[in-house]
Amino acid sequence: MHIILANPRGFCAGVNMAIESLERALAVWGSPLYVYHEIVHNRPIVERFRARGVVFVDDIAEVPAGGTVLYSAHGVSPEIRRRSAERSLRAIDATCPLVTKVHTEAVRFARDGYTIVLVGHEGHDEVVGTMGEAPANIVLVEDADDVAALTIPADAKVAFLTQTTLSVDEARVVVDALRAKYPHIVGPGKDDICYATQNRQEAVRDLVPAADVVLVLGSQNSSNSQRLAELARSAGKRAHLIDRVSELRDEWFAPADTVLITAGASAPEDHVQDCVEYLRRTFGAEVESRVVREEHVSFPLPRELRVLA
Repeated sequence: MHIILANPRGFCAGVNMAIESLERALAVWGSPLYVYHEIVHNRPIVERFRARGVVFVDDIAEVPAGGTVLYSAHGVSPEIRRRSAERSLRAIDATCPLVTKVHTEAVRFARDGYTIVLVGHEGHDEVVGTMGEAPANIVLVEDADDVAALTIPADAKVAFLTQTTLSVDEARVVVDALRAKYPHIVGPGKDDICYATQNRQEAVRDLVPAADVVLVLGSQNSSNSQRLAELARSAGKRAHLIDRVSELRDEWFAPADTVLITAGASAPEDHVQDCVEYLRRTFGAEVESRVVREEHVSFPLPRELRVLA
């Protein structure tokens, strides 16, 4: 067996910042400490923090008045910020700056009188937060069929934004459909899909031709991880999205397979290495690391934690 380890893979700058923020907050205020939604979309990480007394909530009313709450990397709507202030919560904003960029664009377009078409997945935490910035101005589409069903007046000012963790190729299809239907549509000054999502997809796209099977480390509710598995399957490869080594099945592999291993932007590296070691022991796998693109991005901690430091 031959393993190709894709680079880049795993944690992005936004996930690193969010996890470090929660670690710092625990060190300062201890538990119980509350997080609005999952800190990142990764089950093992959530389980680790839950075991240390972190409480993940989907309703800000679940946080006791005067308590400490950390907003997840996916961002929150202004309504959540308002309700937090009403309850005198100590709020730490660990929103990824690239998500904040999309929020800022939504506010700007709405202020300028645009109808905003947001390309994204209904119910995703990031989409919910972005739509909350200008609910009267934003309509959500997931695919080209949704675009065809839009009834925005022909003379309306129209803009588009995208969820940051989409498939680059699928987003392009939807945006092209929007441009065809609304030739005057405007978009963000810079692509909304985040650098890490694009880089991990690029690595899979470049390396998948050499693989027989693809392992993606990441959770089922991780949009960017799902896109990696879909990309591999679209290339005709067997692909499996798993959280940890215990989910591996020997019947997925043949002894002479080439296995491409990657990880979504919120998947921890120790689970990648656990899978590598298992395949080494079970199939005598040899490992090769291939770098498609290097990343040197980092984000500062939230202002609330920087002030403490």
